Amino acid sequence: MEAAVKIAIRVRPGWSPRCQARHPGAVTINLSGSARARVGGSYGDAGALVVAVTERAVDGRATAAAVKAVAVALGLPKSAVTLHAGAASRDKVLLVRDPPADLAARLAALRD
Repeated sequence: MEAAVKIAIRVRPGWSPRCQARHPGAVTINLSGSARARVGGSYGDAGALVVAVTERAVDGRATAAAVKAVAVALGLPKSAVTLHAGAASRDKVLLVRDPPADLAARLAALRD
């Protein structure tokens, strides 16, 4: 049986890369072409990881960009991170298959 960890995220579609990162641990990622994302900070009482993407929330493009951005920010293969819940919501749960031992530390660095 493979191990898996669930990560709560909050997606902010339509983000502009001209905005300054509000969190010192935030990572800005070039996804493809003009698509970019920023991963960092926390949202709400549960501390969901904030993922801001330039893609609009149309036809799942923002969700796909957010999943890819989280994988890149955590230094994981894109195939290791998948959407578990929240396809049509800003609040989503991602599933990380076979997580590395230091995943909690990587997430903490991005949330701070």
